[in-house]
Amino acid sequence: MSERTPMIEMRNVSKHFGSVIALSDISMQVQAGEVMCLLGDNGAGKSTLIKTLSGVHRPTEGELLLNGESVRFKSPAYALDAGIATVFQDLAMIPLMSITRNFFMGREPTVGWGPLKRIDWKRADRIAMQEMSRIGIDVRDPSQPVGTLSGGERQCVAIARAVYFGARVLILDEPTSALGVKQASVVLRYIAKARSDGLAVIFITHNVHHAYPVADAFTLLKRGGSLGTFRKEEISREEVLNMMAGGAELESLDAELAEFQQSDRQQQQSSGANAPSLSQAPST
Repeated sequence: MSERTPMIEMRNVSKHFGSVIALSDISMQVQAGEVMCLLGDNGAGKSTLIKTLSGVHRPTEGELLLNGESVRFKSPAYALDAGIATVFQDLAMIPLMSITRNFFMGREPTVGWGPLKRIDWKRADRIAMQEMSRIGIDVRDPSQPVGTLSGGERQCVAIARAVYFGARVLILDEPTSALGVKQASVVLRYIAKARSDGLAVIFITHNVHHAYPVADAFTLLKRGGSLGTFRKEEISREEVLNMMAGGAELESLDAELAEFQQSDRQQQQSSGANAPSLSQAPST
């Protein structure tokens, strides 16, 4: 990594749930203006790591640093106040509520004071439209239900919301997992824009084909442990795939499949040799 102070860093972080070791000795750092892709198969520990970074879990061992200072969050609200915004897979949105209501979600701008204090809906609608326009999504009516948007557009609403409210670190939990190619490209384009705006982005996924185009570095997890952190120029897409899938396991599987195929061929040849030919069939 570079000699600059990382925006967010994990040093030898472990997380235990009783006798279960969910994370073991994880170290990772992400600079401002950089996309770190956190890769791993199901059960690798990605979700636990996200929740540890976002204040849901406290590390059992190790240290979290934000812009060089050690931090220990009591709850996700403390992490959010510190500038760490997490967009989970469920997006924390209400489909029947408007785009504006989902965008602000309890942080609506107000006018007046005292008993005359009220929500400034005109300003809220204007801000929501402006922020969506910045990421290339034209919203005709910000009062339309957010459920009428595509999956990729809803992801972008959640990301734009986090950025608008001052996120310095943006954590994205499988943002492209349930999206088609076109919708995924919308999200990936905005991840690249967040990086150019100076955010430190942690992109969690198990899809290397989505991760590789936007990533600056990769951290690979397997069974709660780290296989290492690699700069993009240090590792190819095929090498990342091989490490995620487990090269030794795949070779062992290939060998087993070859044995099964050979055994099937031998059985077919044996049954064919024992079958009577037409010339040997008894006459009637």
